[in-house]
Amino acid sequence: MLIVGLMSGTSLDGIDASLVDIKHYGEKTKVKVLKSISIPYDTTIKEELLQVMNIETSNVQQICSLNFKISYLFAEAVKKVCSQANISLNQLDLIGSHGQTIYHMPRTKQPFVNSSLQIGDPSVIAYETKTMVISNFRSMDIAAGGEGAPLIPYIDWLLFKSDTKGRILQNIGGIGNCTVLKRSCQKEDIIAFDTGPGNMIIDELCRTLINVPYDQNGIIASHGKVHGQLVEEWMGHPYFKKSPPKSTGREQFGKQYTIELIEKYPSLSVEDFVATATFFTARSIACAYQKFVFPTEKIDDILISGGGANNQTLINMIQSLLPNQVVQTSNEYGITADEKEAVGFAVLANEYIHQQKTNIPKATGARQSVLLGQMTLPPDGDVKQVLKRAGLS
Repeated sequence: MLIVGLMSGTSLDGIDASLVDIKHYGEKTKVKVLKSISIPYDTTIKEELLQVMNIETSNVQQICSLNFKISYLFAEAVKKVCSQANISLNQLDLIGSHGQTIYHMPRTKQPFVNSSLQIGDPSVIAYETKTMVISNFRSMDIAAGGEGAPLIPYIDWLLFKSDTKGRILQNIGGIGNCTVLKRSCQKEDIIAFDTGPGNMIIDELCRTLINVPYDQNGIIASHGKVHGQLVEEWMGHPYFKKSPPKSTGREQFGKQYTIELIEKYPSLSVEDFVATATFFTARSIACAYQKFVFPTEKIDDILISGGGANNQTLINMIQSLLPNQVVQTSNEYGITADEKEAVGFAVLANEYIHQQKTNIPKATGARQSVLLGQMTLPPDGDVKQVLKRAGLS
């Protein structure tokens, strides 16, 4: 099966697209990455997304428009990654699209109900690419009483489990999330949860204070001083006291949270602010392990993926807080840190077609294992052809 996985995360960096050749399914899954690309969002799209993610500036007209506007960008990403791999669209079997999360409230209070919204309409993608799309991966888990997050643990288990090493797969996008795989881990043994902010606060500080999108390779942070007392104060956030299963997002650690920090500490230099926020991310990750992982699991190494894996200052801080573990990136295992989540949604699409239940109730809090995703056929689509290619008919 030739499948494109599409991912756009909470960092709002842009769209990651990976063309993957997948054989078999479940524990027999074999993945070969043929081509991966990243297409940055332009400033206009990024600003529109930030506006619709903010309760104070969002409006339904803008959400309605963006839902389709961003779909055309996803479709272009599919076309571009296939073109660069010299694969024609009619050779493509399937697309797995996560969409762009604009709001996530998995544990809310009346009058609201638990929910999550990812925009990027699959009909547009299917029409533009003439390919079946699997999308909307979070909703069924939420319907089953879960938080709809994290979704990647199943993929981490398929691709990175080991009989000789206990591992933590730590993704650092806008939000940080981890998957814990003990030695010889079985599906029911997986532990996974959001550790807290990833790049989100760092990026917002850079945008607001010096009008740059992010701290490239942690250079700004490397020139600043970490204010330890502020980190400890920030670690008092209620999220860190919650036990897994748990998930978080821009609603708790986004622009409003960051602006409040800037207003509260106006005398901090840019370098010190970014250094302190970077250490806050590292500290929240280390504390999550120390509270919820290390007491019960023997961990040998930690594999970092996501945009945070490119921030050497952040990686160094995490290693300094975890001297007894080897901290490295997923690049060492054949899937780059930048492409891992896009590859993951290609795998989830393949699992959907094979009717495999891919949520981890222990991680999301769902009442049961469920099938994640929804199918959208192109206008002249023939589901029998896809099923035949998957060996199901």
